[in-house]
Amino acid sequence: MTTPQSTPPAILPSGPPPLRIVVADDHQVVRTGFAALLDTQPDFTVVGTAGDGTEAVRICRELRPDVVLMDVRMPGTDGIEATRQLTESLPEADRPRILILTTFDLDEYVYDALRAGANGFLLKDVTAERLFDAVRIIADGEALLAPTVTRRLIGEFTRQRPPRPDDRPATALTALTDRETQVLRLLAEGLSNAEIAVRLVVTEETVKTHVSRILGKLGLRDRTQAVVAAYETGLVVPGTHDPS
Repeated sequence: MTTPQSTPPAILPSGPPPLRIVVADDHQVVRTGFAALLDTQPDFTVVGTAGDGTEAVRICRELRPDVVLMDVRMPGTDGIEATRQLTESLPEADRPRILILTTFDLDEYVYDALRAGANGFLLKDVTAERLFDAVRIIADGEALLAPTVTRRLIGEFTRQRPPRPDDRPATALTALTDRETQVLRLLAEGLSNAEIAVRLVVTEETVKTHVSRILGKLGLRDRTQAVVAAYETGLVVPGTHDPS
């Protein structure tokens, strides 16, 4: 008599689900190229593409992606306005991380997109590996993909243009302690938490606590907006370096 064999247990997939990505660009070749490239990675899945900002906002509200690659210059609703709409209309838990795509690093549109709530930017001639790394970094909660370039961009356009009515006044910084002000200056230099910890001879956890308090006190969403605020309040002056 043959003994019936038991069915082996099902093997459940391990690890987190793949990052859900939307690609928005008005050029079809660019849009489909980035989407195809991203889909080669096992931890990515492109859930939608959009040809303009209006479509990007609609798709993101429907599909709730983790990351959006957003072209900054699109007809109609551009990447800046689309970023602003997503940032202001969605609760934080449903808000995608927004990675701005641009042809030129010193682009005033990129600066405005960072002010609107974008989490970083990437040049369109990026290598595949750099693109993959950037998406993972953005999804992991980091804001500045290329700190020196981002700092140069912000410094250039805060220096060139007159103050705007919605710029953060310098008096807003009075809510910060001396140490928090020092950390904000170092953020504006483009330093990571680990680098700030070394500079100040404290633990990385201490730096994270300071950054969290800075964001809370100034009503900021992330490190990118903290850097923008440091320049717009005059705490950091473009072209200078804080010796402390």
